[in-house]
Amino acid sequence: MQTNFFRQLTKLNLVGDLQLILRQADENSLVLSVLLNNEQCGDKAKNLILPLNLSGTAEELDNGFFENVSVPLQKASGLMVNMESFMKQLEAAQKQSAMEKEKSDKEKKEKEAKEKKYKDAFQKAEELEKEGNYKGAWSALPKASKYPDYAETIRKKQDEYEKHFAHNLFSQEETPATTINQQP
Repeated sequence: MQTNFFRQLTKLNLVGDLQLILRQADENSLVLSVLLNNEQCGDKAKNLILPLNLSGTAEELDNGFFENVSVPLQKASGLMVNMESFMKQLEAAQKQSAMEKEKSDKEKKEKEAKEKKYKDAFQKAEELEKEGNYKGAWSALPKASKYPDYAETIRKKQDEYEKHFAHNLFSQEETPATTINQQP
């Protein structure tokens, strides 16, 4: 006797383990319990899928088995594959989200630290200015190259401090000429 039972099962393209439990109900009828289990699916909701129970005579089960189980088993298989795919994508999204949040937090902390260094240096320069130490104030100013957002403010302060301690050799102002005493 030749059957095509397993060839027809293969055509269903089910993912997972197919469990068939056959039990004699009475003299003429059988109860067949069919359950598809996919261990790859990490979602516990898969456990809510109940087995498909068929009952009838051996002849009825032979004739109507694939007709009654094909669609439900394919739906269950697809559902579990989709649930696993969803779980993997959810994990990837959580990792990505955590990475992005960590990156964002890190950038924010770095920016705040840089901002604090700028403000501290600027405050130190202003304190030295109040003491009349313009060279020290000029040196204490943050470097414009490190703080391009504040470059103009830094340069203005540098120019202001330079007026107090550095004389411009090329300025338009005339300096008083010193006379050298010459003897005849």
